[in-house]
Amino acid sequence: MATEKAFLETEGGDKIPCLFNPSQFTVGRKNEWSSDPMPGRGVQTLSYAGARSSWMDVDLIFDTTSDGTAVTVHTGKILELMDVDPAIPGTDEATHNVRPPYVTFHWGDLHSFKAVVAELEMTFTYFSSTGTPLRASMHLKLQQYEASKAFGPQNPTSGTPRPHRVHRVQPGETLDRIAARYYGDSTRWRALASANGIEDPLALRPGGMLSIPQLDR
Repeated sequence: MATEKAFLETEGGDKIPCLFNPSQFTVGRKNEWSSDPMPGRGVQTLSYAGARSSWMDVDLIFDTTSDGTAVTVHTGKILELMDVDPAIPGTDEATHNVRPPYVTFHWGDLHSFKAVVAELEMTFTYFSSTGTPLRASMHLKLQQYEASKAFGPQNPTSGTPRPHRVHRVQPGETLDRIAARYYGDSTRWRALASANGIEDPLALRPGGMLSIPQLDR
């Protein structure tokens, strides 16, 4: 049985394949706690100050020695994920409301939270006789973009958007139709699926309630 290849899915639905599956990756979370130290007093009780978004660290290897093409053909696609994308819905360059796209890491049945590429470090390790880079290692730090249940339940206050209303599913309705109704854009159905933990967008149950998240514009 062939091993499934990992890939990054962009906000626009494009897939960027990983030439080699990672040997491991790290997922982390951080809650903020605070206290007010006072002269003459001992340790103060901590107060919960909120949750920070999760992160995922993953190392990837890219190698094109078999065909001699530049490895940058593949690594460049990931580098571009750190550039602002004017094609993202809601972009308004006049008010500087632009951002890079979010991505999701997929590997078989494993699906990460939606995340932005917060940090990227790449090292070219092998070259052709003419100096063409043929092998590279890349370290990615993916920062959680919005609330998600990936890798286990998470505090919904750890990200945005937050559910602000609900919708009762009617017979024959689909996620893309519901997305079109609330967002004016049927392609935003993934936001509904993520917010409600829906794995099969075609298996909506009539009468069920969906949380409708408030999306950033």
